[in-house]
Order: sequence, then C-alpha cells, then structure tokens
Amino acid sequence: MKEMKFRDYYNILGVEKNANEKEIKKAYRKLATQYHPDKTKGDKVLEEKFKEISEAYQVLGNAEKRKQYDELGSDWEQFQQSGASYDDFVNQRKQYRQYQSQGHHQYEPSGNFDGFGGSSGFSDFFEAFFGGGQGRGRSRTTYDFPGADVSGEVAIGLVEAYHGTERILDVDGDKIKLKIKPGAYTGLQLRAKGKGQKGSGGKSGDLYVNVRVTPHPIFKRKGNDLYMEVPMDVFKAMLGGKQEVVTLSGKVNITIPEAAQNGKKVRLKGKGMPVYGKSGQFGDLFVTLNVKLPAKLTDKQKELLKQVRDNNQ
Repeated sequence: MKEMKFRDYYNILGVEKNANEKEIKKAYRKLATQYHPDKTKGDKVLEEKFKEISEAYQVLGNAEKRKQYDELGSDWEQFQQSGASYDDFVNQRKQYRQYQSQGHHQYEPSGNFDGFGGSSGFSDFFEAFFGGGQGRGRSRTTYDFPGADVSGEVAIGLVEAYHGTERILDVDGDKIKLKIKPGAYTGLQLRAKGKGQKGSGGKSGDLYVNVRVTPHPIFKRKGNDLYMEVPMDVFKAMLGGKQEVVTLSGKVNITIPEAAQNGKKVRLKGKGMPVYGKSGQFGDLFVTLNVKLPAKLTDKQKELLKQVRDNNQ
C-alpha cells in the first residue's frame, strides 16, 4: 500500500496560515512564473515543484477547500484518496474514533501510529473501510460501519402538491420510488429508511428528501389556504349573477351580489390545499374580484349609464 505523505500547502506557497486571499494569490503567481515549464526547460524536479505549487493553490485559493484542508490537517490526503464527500468522510472519521474509544478494536500497528491522524494506521483503517486487504499491523478486526445518510431536494408543482405525486430517484445506482402525499409543502422533509449510502458490512444510512413547491402563475399559497384573482366585467359587478371559478379540484360557480365592489373577497370553504397527513381536511380558497372596465362603450350603453347616473343623483 502506498504511504501518503502530508503536504503543507502553506509552506509550499511560502505564506502564513492566516494569509488572506490576496496574499495567497500573489505568492502563487510569483512561484508559478518562476517554476513554469516554459522556463525550467524539461527539468523533471522543477516540473514536480510546479505541480506542487499548482496543487497548493487549487486548495488554498478556494475558500471551501481551504476550510476543509485546515480542519482535516494531516488527514487531507486520506480524504482526497477516499473519493467520499467531505461530510461523509468526517462522519466516518468521527464514528471510527468512537469505536476506538469504546474499545471495539484490536489493532496493533507495527509503524508509527498516534491514533486516527497517523499516516500508516489511518491508511490501514481506510483499507478496512473500503474493503481492502490486510494492512501492516499484526492483527486487526474488520468493523461494521453504518453507511452515511444522504440528503437531496425535489421540486414539484402546486398541482402535484395538491393531488400527490411520485418521483424516481437514483441513489448510488439504486432506483427508489418516492411517494409524496397530497398537501406537500416547501420545507417538508421525507425520510426513506435504509435508502442512503451502503455501509461497510453494517446497515445502510437513510435518505432524506426536502420538498420544494414551485410558484403557480394563478394561485398563491399561504399555509393550507389559496388566494387568486378573478377578472369580472363591470356589468356583472353592478347587476350580480353567476361567475365561474376554476379551482384545483375543478370548476365551481359562485354568486356575485349586486353592486359588488372591486377587490371584494369571496371565501370558498374547503377549496384550498389538502392538509398534509390528514385525510379529508382542506384549507380555503379566497377569491378576489378584479372588476374590469370596458375598453369602449356603445352609444346605447352610454345612454343607459347616463340614465342610471341621473336616477342616482
């Protein structure tokens, strides 16, 4: 097994650990110019130096990677070699240390090993974790580590949230059918037990899916209630009558009273969103009447309106 040596990227670039972004970039540019292959003319040693400088800047020049590098320290190379996500790596490292503290291992390394941070012992652990062969220790027990939890997000439309829907998710090559009940809302978190990352001999982690409901062009949602505007001509507003309204559960007719004012709200009980997890319970739909004036009046309409006006003076 190849022994991994910790690389001090700060030392490679010649900067302090508290160096700011500008100082790191300046140091990199200076060294990159000095050791660029165009100037070193085939010198393999200097070419390797240039690669080290570039590698150091790729990490320290990226705020997120630099933070991870600073937190992991001498474990950075193992993290890079593991192929795992940062959160999964940290989670497994934490679990391994817990196993150690509880006396669940019988590992006796023959080389320099000072816990999880030692390079040879740490590498041997990762052989056990990723299914490798025997390490350099005289004896070792293979541990059953639970798999890490996996989280993600799915976006659904408001109509899907009303009726309920399904999504097919791909988790590490496994196809998982996710059923979303009626009434789903933004911020809802669904859990699929045992559908996360597979463990190393242990149980699998869980899958957590966060639901996001996208905006609808007509309906506005507040909790389980829905709000919408319905355009109406001025004559129906004045005389009253029936008005068709399209809801998420179908079309309904509402009664418009005479002399209905612009902005009047009509409440349709039970025509809002289903209450998630509670069968038969719904919010309400609030309809705001948006009275529209005609773009043009006929002579007869003008005459009739003048009569109405005169009679009301």
